[in-house]
Amino acid sequence: MNNINKLIFIAATSGILLGLIIKFFPNLFFVDYLLTATDLLGKIFIKSLKMILVPLVFFSIIVGVSNLGRGKNSSVIWKSTFLYFVTTMSIAITLALVVMNIIQPGIGLSIDSWQSANIGISNTMTIPEFFKQFLLSLFENPFHSLASGKILPLIVFSIIIGIALNDKQDKFMAAKNIFTSLYEVMLKIVHWLMLFAPLGVFALLVNMIVSQDTELFSQLGIFIFTVIFLIMFHGLVILPTILYILTKISPMYLWKEGRPAFITAFATSSSAATLPITLSIANDNFKTNKGVSNFVLPLGATMNMDGTALYEAAAALFIANLVGMDLTLAQQLILFLTAMVASIGAPGIPSAGMVTMAMVLQVLGLPLEALAILLPMDRLIDTFRTTINVEGDLVGALIINKISKS
Repeated sequence: MNNINKLIFIAATSGILLGLIIKFFPNLFFVDYLLTATDLLGKIFIKSLKMILVPLVFFSIIVGVSNLGRGKNSSVIWKSTFLYFVTTMSIAITLALVVMNIIQPGIGLSIDSWQSANIGISNTMTIPEFFKQFLLSLFENPFHSLASGKILPLIVFSIIIGIALNDKQDKFMAAKNIFTSLYEVMLKIVHWLMLFAPLGVFALLVNMIVSQDTELFSQLGIFIFTVIFLIMFHGLVILPTILYILTKISPMYLWKEGRPAFITAFATSSSAATLPITLSIANDNFKTNKGVSNFVLPLGATMNMDGTALYEAAAALFIANLVGMDLTLAQQLILFLTAMVASIGAPGIPSAGMVTMAMVLQVLGLPLEALAILLPMDRLIDTFRTTINVEGDLVGALIINKISKS
Protein backbone atom coordinates (compact mmCIF):
# COMPACT_ATOMS: atom_id res chain seq x y z
CA MET A 1 0.00 0.00 0.00
CA ASN A 2 2.84 2.45 0.80
CA ASN A 3 4.37 1.98 -2.68
CA ILE A 4 0.96 2.60 -4.28
CA ASN A 5 0.56 5.73 -2.13
CA LYS A 6 3.86 7.14 -3.40
CA LEU A 7 3.08 6.22 -7.00
CA ILE A 8 -0.33 7.92 -6.85
CA PHE A 9 1.22 11.08 -5.42
CA ILE A 10 3.94 11.10 -8.10
CA ALA A 11 1.35 10.41 -10.82
CA ALA A 12 -0.89 13.26 -9.62
CA THR A 13 1.98 15.75 -9.55
CA SER A 14 3.21 14.64 -12.98
CA GLY A 15 -0.30 14.83 -14.45
CA ILE A 16 -0.82 18.41 -13.24
CA LEU A 17 2.60 19.54 -14.52
CA LEU A 18 2.15 17.90 -17.92
CA GLY A 19 -1.36 19.36 -18.21
CA LEU A 20 0.00 22.86 -17.57
CA ILE A 21 2.77 22.35 -20.17
CA ILE A 22 0.22 21.29 -22.79
CA LYS A 23 -2.05 24.18 -21.78
CA PHE A 24 0.67 26.72 -22.52
CA PHE A 25 2.26 24.87 -25.47
CA PRO A 26 -0.70 23.25 -27.29
CA ASN A 27 1.10 22.94 -30.63
CA LEU A 28 3.72 20.45 -29.53
CA PHE A 29 3.88 17.53 -31.97
CA PHE A 30 2.90 14.87 -29.43
CA VAL A 31 -0.09 16.64 -27.86
CA ASP A 32 -2.89 15.07 -29.96
CA TYR A 33 -1.57 11.55 -29.51
CA LEU A 34 -0.98 12.06 -25.80
CA LEU A 35 -4.45 13.49 -25.12
CA THR A 36 -6.06 10.64 -27.05
CA ALA A 37 -4.14 8.12 -24.94
CA THR A 38 -4.83 9.86 -21.61
CA ASP A 39 -8.52 10.23 -22.47
CA LEU A 40 -8.75 6.49 -23.14
CA LEU A 41 -6.79 5.55 -20.00
CA GLY A 42 -8.86 7.89 -17.85
CA LYS A 43 -12.14 6.47 -19.15
CA ILE A 44 -10.93 2.89 -18.62
CA PHE A 45 -9.98 3.75 -15.02
CA ILE A 46 -13.37 5.35 -14.29
CA LYS A 47 -15.28 2.49 -15.92
CA SER A 48 -13.23 -0.06 -13.98
CA LEU A 49 -14.10 1.63 -10.69
CA LYS A 50 -17.77 1.89 -11.67
CA MET A 51 -17.71 -1.78 -12.65
CA ILE A 52 -16.83 -2.79 -9.11
CA LEU A 53 -18.89 -0.08 -7.38
CA VAL A 54 -22.37 -1.62 -7.30
CA PRO A 55 -21.39 -5.14 -6.14
CA LEU A 56 -18.88 -3.65 -3.67
CA VAL A 57 -21.52 -1.39 -2.08
CA PHE A 58 -24.08 -4.20 -2.07
CA PHE A 59 -21.90 -6.81 -0.38
CA SER A 60 -19.97 -4.47 1.92
CA ILE A 61 -23.10 -2.98 3.47
CA ILE A 62 -24.69 -6.42 3.91
CA VAL A 63 -21.53 -7.70 5.63
CA GLY A 64 -21.09 -4.50 7.62
CA VAL A 65 -24.67 -4.42 8.94
CA SER A 66 -24.76 -8.17 9.61
CA ASN A 67 -21.57 -7.88 11.67
CA LEU A 68 -22.98 -5.10 13.81
CA GLY A 69 -25.22 -7.49 15.70
CA ARG A 70 -28.18 -6.47 17.81
CA GLY A 71 -26.43 -5.39 20.95
CA LYS A 72 -25.65 -2.02 22.47
CA ASN A 73 -22.62 -1.60 20.20
CA SER A 74 -24.81 -1.89 17.10
CA SER A 75 -27.15 0.82 18.36
CA VAL A 76 -24.22 3.11 19.14
CA ILE A 77 -22.78 2.71 15.62
CA TRP A 78 -26.10 3.42 13.90
CA LYS A 79 -26.94 6.46 15.99
CA SER A 80 -23.41 7.88 15.93
CA THR A 81 -23.11 7.50 12.15
CA PHE A 82 -26.30 9.37 11.34
CA LEU A 83 -25.62 12.02 14.00
CA TYR A 84 -22.18 12.59 12.47
CA PHE A 85 -23.59 12.85 8.93
CA VAL A 86 -26.25 15.39 9.92
CA THR A 87 -23.88 17.42 12.09
CA THR A 88 -21.06 17.85 9.57
CA MET A 89 -23.42 18.64 6.68
CA SER A 90 -25.24 21.19 8.85
CA ILE A 91 -21.94 22.86 9.69
CA ALA A 92 -20.95 22.94 6.01
CA ILE A 93 -24.25 24.49 4.87
CA THR A 94 -24.27 27.03 7.71
CA LEU A 95 -20.71 28.05 6.83
CA ALA A 96 -21.73 28.60 3.20
CA LEU A 97 -24.81 30.65 4.07
CA VAL A 98 -22.98 32.90 6.55
CA VAL A 99 -20.00 33.68 4.31
CA MET A 100 -22.06 34.08 1.13
CA ASN A 101 -24.36 36.56 2.89
CA ILE A 102 -21.32 38.58 3.94
CA ILE A 103 -19.42 38.56 0.62
CA GLN A 104 -22.49 38.50 -1.67
CA PRO A 105 -20.80 37.45 -4.94
CA GLY A 106 -22.98 38.11 -7.97
CA ILE A 107 -24.20 41.49 -6.74
CA GLY A 108 -23.72 43.97 -9.57
CA LEU A 109 -23.83 41.33 -12.28
CA SER A 110 -27.05 40.99 -14.27
CA ILE A 111 -28.42 38.41 -16.68
CA ASP A 112 -31.52 40.00 -18.20
CA SER A 113 -33.09 36.81 -19.50
CA TRP A 114 -33.31 35.49 -15.95
CA GLN A 115 -35.19 38.40 -14.41
CA SER A 116 -38.64 37.08 -15.33
CA ALA A 117 -37.88 33.81 -13.56
CA ASN A 118 -38.09 35.42 -10.13
CA ILE A 119 -41.45 33.81 -9.31
CA GLY A 120 -40.96 32.98 -5.67
CA ILE A 121 -41.34 29.77 -3.73
CA SER A 122 -45.13 29.60 -3.62
CA ASN A 123 -45.50 28.48 -7.26
CA THR A 124 -42.82 25.79 -7.17
CA MET A 125 -42.30 22.38 -5.57
CA THR A 126 -43.12 22.49 -1.86
CA ILE A 127 -40.89 21.01 0.82
CA PRO A 128 -43.41 18.18 1.63
CA GLU A 129 -43.57 17.30 -2.07
CA PHE A 130 -39.79 17.29 -2.28
CA PHE A 131 -39.45 14.98 0.73
CA LYS A 132 -42.20 12.70 -0.62
CA GLN A 133 -40.42 12.37 -3.97
CA PHE A 134 -37.12 11.67 -2.23
CA LEU A 135 -38.53 8.99 0.10
CA LEU A 136 -40.38 7.19 -2.69
CA SER A 137 -37.14 6.96 -4.67
CA LEU A 138 -35.62 4.84 -1.88
CA PHE A 139 -37.86 1.86 -2.52
CA GLU A 140 -37.51 0.22 -5.91
CA ASN A 141 -37.12 -3.24 -7.36
CA PRO A 142 -33.66 -4.32 -6.10
CA PHE A 143 -32.80 -6.09 -9.36
CA HIS A 144 -33.59 -2.92 -11.29
CA SER A 145 -31.38 -0.95 -8.88
CA LEU A 146 -28.54 -3.42 -9.36
CA ALA A 147 -28.84 -3.28 -13.14
CA SER A 148 -29.17 0.51 -13.37
CA GLY A 149 -26.63 1.34 -10.67
CA LYS A 150 -29.07 3.28 -8.48
CA ILE A 151 -27.19 3.45 -5.21
CA LEU A 152 -29.77 4.76 -2.71
CA PRO A 153 -32.41 2.03 -3.24
CA LEU A 154 -29.58 -0.51 -3.29
CA ILE A 155 -28.34 0.72 0.09
CA VAL A 156 -31.81 0.43 1.60
CA PHE A 157 -32.15 -3.15 0.30
CA SER A 158 -28.63 -4.04 1.50
CA ILE A 159 -29.37 -2.73 5.00
CA ILE A 160 -32.56 -4.80 5.16
CA ILE A 161 -30.67 -7.97 4.15
CA GLY A 162 -27.90 -7.18 6.66
CA ILE A 163 -30.45 -6.79 9.47
CA ALA A 164 -32.09 -10.10 8.52
CA LEU A 165 -28.69 -11.85 8.64
CA ASN A 166 -28.29 -10.85 12.30
CA ASP A 167 -30.39 -13.92 13.07
CA LYS A 168 -28.14 -16.58 14.64
CA GLN A 169 -29.90 -19.61 13.09
CA ASP A 170 -27.66 -21.90 11.03
CA LYS A 171 -29.44 -21.19 7.74
CA PHE A 172 -28.90 -17.46 8.19
CA MET A 173 -25.28 -17.95 9.20
CA ALA A 174 -24.72 -19.97 6.01
CA ALA A 175 -26.13 -17.12 3.92
CA LYS A 176 -23.96 -14.64 5.83
CA ASN A 177 -20.85 -16.70 5.04
CA ILE A 178 -21.72 -16.62 1.33
CA PHE A 179 -22.06 -12.84 1.32
CA THR A 180 -18.82 -12.51 3.29
CA SER A 181 -16.97 -14.66 0.75
CA LEU A 182 -18.35 -12.62 -2.14
CA TYR A 183 -17.26 -9.43 -0.37
CA GLU A 184 -13.71 -10.82 -0.06
CA VAL A 185 -13.76 -11.49 -3.82
CA MET A 186 -14.68 -7.82 -4.39
CA LEU A 187 -11.75 -6.73 -2.20
CA LYS A 188 -9.40 -8.89 -4.27
CA ILE A 189 -10.56 -7.11 -7.42
CA VAL A 190 -10.13 -3.77 -5.65
CA HIS A 191 -6.51 -4.71 -4.95
CA TRP A 192 -5.96 -5.29 -8.67
CA LEU A 193 -7.57 -1.95 -9.53
CA MET A 194 -5.28 -0.19 -7.06
CA LEU A 195 -2.31 -1.28 -9.17
CA PHE A 196 -3.82 0.62 -12.11
CA ALA A 197 -4.74 3.69 -10.00
CA PRO A 198 -1.53 5.75 -10.52
CA LEU A 199 -1.82 5.55 -14.31
CA GLY A 200 -5.55 6.36 -14.19
CA VAL A 201 -5.05 9.35 -11.88
CA PHE A 202 -2.25 10.68 -14.11
CA ALA A 203 -4.43 10.45 -17.24
CA LEU A 204 -7.46 12.08 -15.63
CA LEU A 205 -5.51 15.04 -14.26
CA VAL A 206 -3.78 15.74 -17.58
CA ASN A 207 -7.14 15.97 -19.37
CA MET A 208 -8.76 18.00 -16.58
CA ILE A 209 -6.05 20.69 -16.61
CA VAL A 210 -6.04 20.95 -20.42
CA SER A 211 -9.83 21.22 -20.78
CA GLN A 212 -10.49 24.10 -18.34
CA ASP A 213 -11.89 27.37 -19.72
CA THR A 214 -9.77 29.97 -17.90
CA GLU A 215 -11.62 32.94 -19.44
CA LEU A 216 -14.90 31.90 -17.84
CA PHE A 217 -13.17 31.29 -14.51
CA SER A 218 -11.73 34.81 -14.54
CA GLN A 219 -15.20 36.31 -15.11
CA LEU A 220 -16.69 34.41 -12.16
CA GLY A 221 -13.54 34.43 -10.08
CA ILE A 222 -15.04 35.81 -6.86
CA PHE A 223 -17.68 33.10 -6.62
CA ILE A 224 -15.27 30.32 -7.52
CA PHE A 225 -12.63 31.53 -5.07
CA THR A 226 -15.23 31.88 -2.30
CA VAL A 227 -16.63 28.38 -2.81
CA ILE A 228 -13.20 26.74 -3.02
CA PHE A 229 -12.09 28.64 0.09
CA LEU A 230 -15.17 27.47 2.02
CA ILE A 231 -14.68 23.87 0.90
CA MET A 232 -11.00 23.91 1.81
CA PHE A 233 -11.71 25.56 5.19
CA HIS A 234 -14.23 22.83 5.98
CA GLY A 235 -11.77 20.13 4.92
CA LEU A 236 -8.58 21.57 6.39
CA VAL A 237 -9.94 23.06 9.62
CA ILE A 238 -13.40 21.86 10.65
CA LEU A 239 -13.24 18.13 9.85
CA PRO A 240 -9.66 17.61 11.20
CA THR A 241 -10.59 19.55 14.36
CA ILE A 242 -13.63 17.34 14.97
CA LEU A 243 -11.48 14.26 14.34
CA TYR A 244 -8.74 15.37 16.72
CA ILE A 245 -11.15 16.31 19.50
CA LEU A 246 -12.94 12.95 19.36
CA THR A 247 -10.07 10.58 18.49
CA LYS A 248 -6.77 12.46 19.05
CA ILE A 249 -5.75 11.56 15.48
CA SER A 250 -3.67 14.48 14.17
CA PRO A 251 -4.52 16.27 10.91
CA MET A 252 -1.07 15.47 9.50
CA TYR A 253 -1.56 11.74 10.10
CA LEU A 254 -5.01 11.90 8.50
CA TRP A 255 -3.69 13.60 5.36
CA LYS A 256 -0.59 11.41 5.11
CA GLU A 257 -2.35 8.05 5.41
CA GLY A 258 -5.50 9.15 3.57
CA ARG A 259 -3.64 10.84 0.71
CA PRO A 260 -4.33 8.16 -1.97
CA ALA A 261 -8.09 8.42 -1.39
CA PHE A 262 -8.04 12.22 -1.45
CA ILE A 263 -5.95 12.37 -4.63
CA THR A 264 -8.17 9.80 -6.35
CA ALA A 265 -11.28 11.74 -5.30
CA PHE A 266 -9.74 14.93 -6.69
CA ALA A 267 -8.86 13.23 -9.98
CA THR A 268 -12.10 11.29 -10.50
CA SER A 269 -14.59 13.76 -8.93
CA SER A 270 -16.45 10.67 -7.73
CA SER A 271 -16.79 9.62 -4.10
CA ALA A 272 -18.41 6.39 -5.27
CA ALA A 273 -15.55 5.58 -7.64
CA THR A 274 -13.09 6.35 -4.83
CA LEU A 275 -14.92 4.06 -2.39
CA PRO A 276 -12.77 0.96 -3.05
CA ILE A 277 -9.62 2.93 -2.26
CA THR A 278 -11.19 4.60 0.80
CA LEU A 279 -12.15 1.19 2.18
CA SER A 280 -8.65 -0.14 1.63
CA ILE A 281 -7.09 2.84 3.39
CA ALA A 282 -9.47 2.67 6.36
CA ASN A 283 -8.81 -1.03 6.85
CA ASP A 284 -5.07 -1.17 6.03
CA ASN A 285 -3.66 2.24 7.02
CA PHE A 286 -5.91 3.17 9.93
CA LYS A 287 -6.73 -0.39 11.04
CA THR A 288 -10.42 0.36 11.55
CA ASN A 289 -12.84 -2.38 12.46
CA LYS A 290 -14.11 -3.81 9.16
CA GLY A 291 -17.64 -4.00 10.49
CA VAL A 292 -17.55 -0.25 11.07
CA SER A 293 -15.80 0.76 7.82
CA ASN A 294 -17.99 -1.55 5.71
CA PHE A 295 -21.06 0.19 7.13
CA VAL A 296 -19.96 3.84 7.43
CA LEU A 297 -17.98 4.32 4.20
CA PRO A 298 -20.44 2.93 1.60
CA LEU A 299 -23.28 4.72 3.37
CA GLY A 300 -21.23 7.91 3.53
CA ALA A 301 -20.34 7.74 -0.17
CA THR A 302 -24.02 8.32 -0.92
CA MET A 303 -25.43 10.12 2.12
CA ASN A 304 -22.57 12.15 3.64
CA MET A 305 -21.87 14.94 1.14
CA ASP A 306 -20.43 17.92 3.03
CA GLY A 307 -18.80 19.48 -0.03
CA THR A 308 -21.88 19.01 -2.22
CA ALA A 309 -24.26 20.45 0.40
CA LEU A 310 -21.96 23.45 0.93
CA TYR A 311 -21.68 24.10 -2.81
CA GLU A 312 -25.41 23.85 -3.50
CA ALA A 313 -26.25 26.35 -0.74
CA ALA A 314 -23.56 28.77 -1.97
CA ALA A 315 -24.58 28.40 -5.64
CA ALA A 316 -28.26 29.05 -4.86
CA LEU A 317 -27.39 32.31 -3.09
CA PHE A 318 -25.11 33.28 -5.98
CA ILE A 319 -27.90 32.75 -8.53
CA ALA A 320 -30.34 34.64 -6.29
CA ASN A 321 -27.93 37.58 -6.33
CA LEU A 322 -27.71 37.44 -10.13
CA VAL A 323 -31.50 37.71 -10.52
CA GLY A 324 -31.82 40.33 -7.78
CA MET A 325 -33.74 38.04 -5.43
CA ASP A 326 -33.13 38.82 -1.75
CA LEU A 327 -33.82 35.57 0.11
CA THR A 328 -35.46 36.01 3.50
CA LEU A 329 -34.40 34.12 6.62
CA ALA A 330 -37.31 31.70 6.13
CA GLN A 331 -36.33 31.10 2.52
CA GLN A 332 -32.72 30.47 3.56
CA LEU A 333 -33.96 27.95 6.14
CA ILE A 334 -35.77 26.18 3.30
CA LEU A 335 -32.53 26.34 1.32
CA PHE A 336 -30.69 24.80 4.29
CA LEU A 337 -33.07 21.81 4.44
CA THR A 338 -33.29 21.39 0.68
CA ALA A 339 -29.51 21.46 0.18
CA MET A 340 -29.09 18.77 2.84
CA VAL A 341 -31.75 16.47 1.38
CA ALA A 342 -30.61 17.08 -2.21
CA SER A 343 -26.97 16.32 -1.37
CA ILE A 344 -28.02 13.10 0.37
CA GLY A 345 -29.72 12.03 -2.84
CA ALA A 346 -26.79 12.95 -5.09
CA PRO A 347 -25.09 9.88 -6.59
CA GLY A 348 -21.34 9.79 -6.02
CA ILE A 349 -20.37 10.33 -9.65
CA PRO A 350 -18.71 13.32 -11.38
CA SER A 351 -20.89 16.48 -11.37
CA ALA A 352 -23.87 14.57 -9.94
CA GLY A 353 -24.48 17.57 -7.69
CA MET A 354 -25.64 19.47 -10.78
CA VAL A 355 -28.62 17.11 -11.07
CA THR A 356 -29.78 17.84 -7.54
CA MET A 357 -28.82 21.51 -7.98
CA ALA A 358 -31.82 21.76 -10.31
CA MET A 359 -34.04 20.59 -7.43
CA VAL A 360 -32.64 23.27 -5.13
CA LEU A 361 -33.21 26.01 -7.72
CA GLN A 362 -36.75 24.79 -8.38
CA VAL A 363 -37.74 24.81 -4.71
CA LEU A 364 -36.50 28.40 -4.35
CA GLY A 365 -38.13 29.61 -7.55
CA LEU A 366 -34.77 30.37 -9.16
CA PRO A 367 -34.24 29.98 -12.93
CA LEU A 368 -33.07 26.57 -14.08
CA GLU A 369 -31.29 28.41 -16.89
CA ALA A 370 -28.69 29.23 -14.23
CA LEU A 371 -27.33 25.72 -14.67
CA ALA A 372 -25.80 26.96 -17.94
CA ILE A 373 -23.49 29.30 -16.04
CA LEU A 374 -22.77 26.79 -13.27
CA LEU A 375 -21.92 23.84 -15.52
CA PRO A 376 -18.70 25.19 -17.11
CA MET A 377 -17.14 25.88 -13.71
CA ASP A 378 -18.58 22.76 -12.09
CA ARG A 379 -15.80 20.38 -13.16
CA LEU A 380 -13.16 22.37 -11.30
CA ILE A 381 -15.24 22.92 -8.14
CA ASP A 382 -16.39 19.29 -8.24
CA THR A 383 -12.82 18.09 -7.74
CA PHE A 384 -12.56 20.02 -4.47
CA ARG A 385 -16.01 19.20 -3.09
CA THR A 386 -15.60 15.50 -3.89
CA THR A 387 -12.28 15.44 -2.05
CA ILE A 388 -13.99 16.90 1.02
CA ASN A 389 -16.87 14.44 0.66
CA VAL A 390 -14.39 11.56 0.79
CA GLU A 391 -12.47 13.12 3.66
CA GLY A 392 -15.73 13.48 5.59
CA ASP A 393 -16.51 9.79 5.04
CA LEU A 394 -13.07 8.69 6.22
CA VAL A 395 -13.17 10.99 9.25
CA GLY A 396 -16.61 9.61 10.08
CA ALA A 397 -15.36 6.02 9.91
CA LEU A 398 -12.44 6.86 12.22
CA ILE A 399 -14.71 8.62 14.73
CA ILE A 400 -17.32 5.84 14.75
CA ASN A 401 -14.54 3.27 15.09
CA LYS A 402 -13.27 5.10 18.19
CA ILE A 403 -16.76 5.50 19.67
CA SER A 404 -17.59 1.83 19.12
CA LYS A 405 -14.57 0.80 21.18
CA SER A 406 -15.45 3.06 24.12
